[in-house]
Amino acid sequence: MERWRTRYFPILAEYVLHVDKREEDDLNELLELLAGVPVEHIFEQHEDNVRLLVSHADSEDRLALMHRSLLFLHEIMGSRSLSETAAAKEEPLSEDWRQAAAKAVPLQEEKPSRFETVLQHLDSGIALFEPGGTLRFLNVPMARLLQVPRRMLIGQSLRQLLFHPSLSRSLRLIFIRMYRQLKYDRRAQGEFLDGSRYLLISISRIEELDGDILVSIKDVSEHKQIEQSAFQNDKLAMLGKIAAAIAHEIRNPLTSIRGFIQLLKPYLESIGKQDYARIILSEIDRANEIIYEFLNSSKPSAPMTQTVLVGLLLKETILLTESEAHMRGVELYCEVFDPYLMISIDVKQIKQVILNIVKNGLDAVADVGDKRRPMIRLSARKERQYAVISISDNGRGMDRTTLSRLFDPFFTTKSDGTGLGLSVSYRIIRNHGGSIQVDSVLGEGTEFMIYLPAIGERE
Repeated sequence: MERWRTRYFPILAEYVLHVDKREEDDLNELLELLAGVPVEHIFEQHEDNVRLLVSHADSEDRLALMHRSLLFLHEIMGSRSLSETAAAKEEPLSEDWRQAAAKAVPLQEEKPSRFETVLQHLDSGIALFEPGGTLRFLNVPMARLLQVPRRMLIGQSLRQLLFHPSLSRSLRLIFIRMYRQLKYDRRAQGEFLDGSRYLLISISRIEELDGDILVSIKDVSEHKQIEQSAFQNDKLAMLGKIAAAIAHEIRNPLTSIRGFIQLLKPYLESIGKQDYARIILSEIDRANEIIYEFLNSSKPSAPMTQTVLVGLLLKETILLTESEAHMRGVELYCEVFDPYLMISIDVKQIKQVILNIVKNGLDAVADVGDKRRPMIRLSARKERQYAVISISDNGRGMDRTTLSRLFDPFFTTKSDGTGLGLSVSYRIIRNHGGSIQVDSVLGEGTEFMIYLPAIGERE
């Protein structure tokens, strides 16, 4: 493609869309490139480029955009040096030019083509760049992913896009990483994390469109969540098979050992070694407790459901933990937005889940110190068809690595923990037809959100 055609669109877009930021150097460069180019070719290029700009503009801005594009054309054509032949016929040419210039600005709004309509309704963001790096087209989903209006991006060069003030820093870093992968590793596809979003980005060159470069971005956060959930279920299924073998191989010998130690207990007391018996029995009981939790993590008992008020459930749970919280200097708050919200649950199992999370919260706020008052807040609300129980603390929080392994069996950050509490809780909630989500910021706190199917409506 001729260089003047490549440069015409970005310079026109800069002139039309950024009224207060017109670059004289770019305009002079274009005038030099247009020397010797037939007038009718310039008008054709101008008309095509204006149509492209209008297609990305809001309806209320289109008339002003066309007006500024006509001013641009006047400025270009007024600065062209006329040949001696053209100068001798200045008046007829001026009239022809006015008629051609009017036709080069499409005042009638064209209906978008069927293919453009399809592109606008895709669930992926699509952007099309010229070989020189100028953005020619982007659909609405792409502008939504970038969180920048389309009219502010069209006609921008790749460098201008990367340093656009409205583009978030995280997306800018992702695009730079993608550019490096494409340049050095020749990889044209990658998956990147932008905050809580997983973005799948791919780049391809389309030879049928004169080598234009197609960039597509798809938000795959939901697919990633499903994938992680399936992976978690696979791990728990494997855990169930291991647990069945452990139950038979370890529990029975421990029972026999405990029985013999109890028989030896009088003898150990008679020789002043009663502490030995006490320690051995307590350690065997601890091992049995670990095995019991392990078995529950693989296959908790079927829920024996009953209908309860969520607010009453939270208040009963607070009664069980407020004494320990008081001793640790932790404030407990409870807020129920819908006092008539009801769920059908196994009360014992769900209390176990809530108590487990609250106890983890008590440990998390232990390191707050004098910076802020330790606090745990419980709340309940209705969200669509679910009752949402929120348990938040202002403790030390967790990093992304810890969050990714939070529900893995035997994973723990505590020196004396078993790493089974949250794994058991996850399975209990899943057996009730619900889910658990966790949001945590390192140094600020953590929030657990338990989603359970709601059955109650306010009478």
